Amino acid sequence: MYDPGIIVESIDISQLRQGAVHRLRLHLTEDGAGFPIMVPILVARGRREGPTLGIIAGVHGDEINGLPVIHKLFESIEPRSLAGTVIAAPVVNMPGFDRQQRRFIEDVDLNQIMPGKDGGSASDVYAHRLIDRLVRHFDYMIDLHTASRGRVNTLYARADLEDPMSAQMAHRLRPQIILHSPARDKSVRGEASDLGIPSVTLEVGNPQQFQAEYIRSSVRGVRAVMGLLNITKARNAVENKEPILCRRSFWTYTDHGGLLRVAPRLCERVEKGELLATLTNVFGDVLREYKSPVDGVIIGKAINPVGHTGARIAHIGVE
Repeated sequence: MYDPGIIVESIDISQLRQGAVHRLRLHLTEDGAGFPIMVPILVARGRREGPTLGIIAGVHGDEINGLPVIHKLFESIEPRSLAGTVIAAPVVNMPGFDRQQRRFIEDVDLNQIMPGKDGGSASDVYAHRLIDRLVRHFDYMIDLHTASRGRVNTLYARADLEDPMSAQMAHRLRPQIILHSPARDKSVRGEASDLGIPSVTLEVGNPQQFQAEYIRSSVRGVRAVMGLLNITKARNAVENKEPILCRRSFWTYTDHGGLLRVAPRLCERVEKGELLATLTNVFGDVLREYKSPVDGVIIGKAINPVGHTGARIAHIGVE
């Protein structure tokens, strides 16, 4: 019989036994039947005092690679040896997760409305309570995401590289690419940054699937961050290749609808003028050939061949 976890209205680490892993269900709002909507929480509280590292996943309901990252991390944690606490939410957007959809109810993207507001719409209240009851209790945060439907991603991190701690965390995660990305938006990372919480977004590959290689690398990276924060004994960065550092990135788009074939592989470097994609109509006639506007590296790309005018082609990072 599994432990369903204790229902709580907020995270209070001081009430949890030291040297143990705890399962909680964080009550945020209620559904249309009046039943509680609760976020599953794992807490590993060490025997010794120290910082709190928060790890969240599933802000978008169909981005599930973060779940096994958290599961495997907690399988390897020995809480009695920790100096500090690790709090993890395997799925933040429970309504979206249940429907296997990216967005929250009301067709709202939770990662674009933070910090929400009390007394607002269902999405606003959920976002507000997520920040108030969970995120503000972190000292540091890693936000796990994937590409959205119809696209694929490298294993890459977004962080404000002008913030020394965020930069160190990104490097310890040892992704394929690190993108300089100040959090000035209404994302969870943006709100955490406004609260003074050094944060990194880690894009763990593709939506609606478990990718073993990316998961293993992400677990090792998170443990390296725990070492950086002295929650565990010091660990060096993961022994992957040196990350490619990008100072900015952008998406390219089609100017015509049709069937799209994107040529470069993920993490492949492209030169200005190199072929990115070919667009054909349903008769097989070539309508457009799209070329890279810059020298760069492919962070992500479209894999859905059917695209209307304005479809995304490739996410290009500029080193």
